[in-house]
Amino acid sequence: MFLEVPDLLLSDELTQLRGIAANARFQDGKITNPHNQTKNNLQIDYADQGYQQSSAMALAALMRSDAFRNFAFPRKIAPPLMSRYEPGMTYGAHADAPLMVNQGQPLRSDLSCTIFLEDPSAYEGGELVIYLGTRPCAFKGKPGSAIVYPSTTLHEVVPVRQGHRLVLITFIQSQIRDQAQREILWSIGEVSALEGLTMQFENRMRLEHARSNLMRMWLET
Repeated sequence: MFLEVPDLLLSDELTQLRGIAANARFQDGKITNPHNQTKNNLQIDYADQGYQQSSAMALAALMRSDAFRNFAFPRKIAPPLMSRYEPGMTYGAHADAPLMVNQGQPLRSDLSCTIFLEDPSAYEGGELVIYLGTRPCAFKGKPGSAIVYPSTTLHEVVPVRQGHRLVLITFIQSQIRDQAQREILWSIGEVSALEGLTMQFENRMRLEHARSNLMRMWLET
């Protein structure tokens, strides 16, 4: 299951992030995955002052999003990293590493997230393609939007043909390890949020009771 968040970033945040990208140093993206021969992109230099600023802004935006928190149940979030794709750049089909290091601590990648910074009309190609079995699903979000998807999926960024693609990426360790369990809790939460005010109070409480007890069974603290 995917979650699309249409307005994750505020307009002034989007302006600031684009300004950071315009002035930041970028380096070869292979520095974070040197063994993947299909990775051909750029990422912001960790030593650039814009890295910490852009990462903090994106993390704050994620954590204030009810949609994101209710879908991901985040326990740990890797610092968001700004990535850029120039014409001809791509990232072939791959699965994200299952275990990463976040501030010296291990982080299990349950979910991956891409935050789009560039208008889709500003570049050709560059779609994020996520495979459901043999079926490709292509995403090219509007500026300030995000997509969250299971890190277990095979996915790629198809070659940029013209313009440049600018995104932030991050990885999330969820409090709910199992994908199916996360989806059950998310679905119950959506029903409660959408129908709660029209349901009889007793029935709404029974629904919340079931969700709370499932969380007690499945949560990792």
